[in-house]
Amino acid sequence: MWVLMAIIFGMSIITCLHALIKSKYNAKLPKGSMGFPILGETNHFFAPNPSFDVSPFIKDRVLKYGPIFKTSLVGKPLIISTDPDLNYLIFEQEETLFECWYPETFKKIFGDQFFGSLHGFMHKYLKNMIVNAFGIECLKSMVSEVEAAATTRLRRWASCKVVELKDEIANVILDLTANKLISYDPENSPENLRENFVAFIQGLVSFPLDIPGTAYHKCLRGRKRVMRMLENMLEERQQNPRKQNVDFFDFVLQELQKDGTPLTKEIALDLIFLLLFASYETTSIALTLAIKFLLDHPHVLTQLTEEHEGILKNRKDKASGITWNEYKSMTFTFKFLNETLRLANIAPGIFRRALRDVEFKGITIPAGWGVMVCPPAIHLDPKHYVDPLAFNPWRWERCEGASRHFIAFGRGLRFCIGADFAKLQMAVFLHNLVTKYRFKAIGGGNIVRTPGVQFPDGFHVEIVEKEKKPSKY
Repeated sequence: MWVLMAIIFGMSIITCLHALIKSKYNAKLPKGSMGFPILGETNHFFAPNPSFDVSPFIKDRVLKYGPIFKTSLVGKPLIISTDPDLNYLIFEQEETLFECWYPETFKKIFGDQFFGSLHGFMHKYLKNMIVNAFGIECLKSMVSEVEAAATTRLRRWASCKVVELKDEIANVILDLTANKLISYDPENSPENLRENFVAFIQGLVSFPLDIPGTAYHKCLRGRKRVMRMLENMLEERQQNPRKQNVDFFDFVLQELQKDGTPLTKEIALDLIFLLLFASYETTSIALTLAIKFLLDHPHVLTQLTEEHEGILKNRKDKASGITWNEYKSMTFTFKFLNETLRLANIAPGIFRRALRDVEFKGITIPAGWGVMVCPPAIHLDPKHYVDPLAFNPWRWERCEGASRHFIAFGRGLRFCIGADFAKLQMAVFLHNLVTKYRFKAIGGGNIVRTPGVQFPDGFHVEIVEKEKKPSKY
C-alpha cells in the first residue's frame, strides 16, 4: 500500500513540476506559490478557520497575489479565481473555453460516473432525469408534502426541552429527499441511512489520505455502506417492480429496461447518492445558518415574520396549507435566503478545466489546467457593497450587480438542478417556524470552516409554541 502511495505521489509531483518548469506559459501564469513538494499547499487549504469568515487560505493569498492566483492542491497545479469577471467567463463559456472537472479525490468519493464530471449528451440526459423528479411542475405538487414534514418535526421539537438544530434539520431534509428518491421510510427500514451518511460527511472535506483511522478513509467506508444499501434496494425493487412510478427509483428502473439506454446501474446509483448528499448536507447547513442569522438579527426576524403573517392574513381558507402562489410571493424570504447562501459559501469551490489556452487580464490559463471558482464573499465590488462580510438581506434590493457575484447554485449549463427544491424546503420550513413558534439559542452555534461550514459544538435551540411561555435559561 505504501509503495502504491509513493508511486501516486511521485507521479503527482512530476506532473506538477512539468507543468511549472516546462510550460511555456510559466511567465504568464498568475502569481502564487506551489507550496511544498507533493503536498503543495493542501495542508493550508484544509486548515480549520474558527470564525465565520472567508478561509484564511483564500484571504491571505488574495491580499498577497490578487484575486487570481496559482497554487497546488493534492499534487495538482491549480488556478484559483475570486475575480467575478473571470468566474462569469468560466461559467458562461462552458464547453467552449472550459469544461466541468473535479480532482480524482472527488471522483473517488462520489464515484467514477460522478454527475458533475460528465459532459455532453450524458450530462444532459441525466439532467433531464432529475428535472422529472425535481422540476417546477413536480415541486408544485410537493408543497403540501414539504409543509407536512416541517409541521410534524416542529411540533415534535416543541415537545422537547432543547433540540440540536443542525442534526435535526439534516434528518428532516434527508428523510424528505430519500422518500422522494427511493421511498425510504426511516421507521421501517432495516438500514439506517442517516448513520451511514454521517460517517461519509465527517471525512468529506479532509486531507485525502486513505489510511485506516483517517477521516478520509472513514468517508470512503461511509460511501461504500450507503452504496451497498442503495444497490440492495435497487435489486429488491427490480425483483418486485411497481405498476406505476412513485419515486425516482421507479423512473430509473424504467430507463434501465429500455433498449439502447445509455443509463447503467452504476451511473444511476452514483446519481442517487449525489442527490441524497446534496440535500442532506448543503440544504441543512443553509437552513441552520438562516435560523442563526434570524436570532442574531432580530430586525430581520421581524420583517420575515411580518411577511409570513401577511400571507396567513390574506389567506381565504385559514385551515389550508401553503399554496404555490403564496410560496412565490415570499419576496423578502428569497432575499434573506440568498444572503444566507452568499455568506454560507457551503461549497469550498467549483471546479473547471481549460479546454484551450485562455487569456484574461494579462495572464494565461493553459489548456488542461484546473481552475477553482471560489465563492464571492471577499471580492464583492465596493461600488455595490459597503461591507461584504456583513449580513444584509436588503443588499439584493439595490444592487444591480448582485447576480454576477452570487454563485451559490453555480451558473450556466451547470446551474444546480436542485436549487428550487432546496429553496422550497427552506422557505416552507421558515414560514411554519416564524408564524407558529418562538425560538431562542441555548448553546453552541459556533461556526468553523474546514473549508466548508461546520457547527463543531452543534446549535442547541429551544422552540416553543407561540401561545406558550418559554422556559427560563
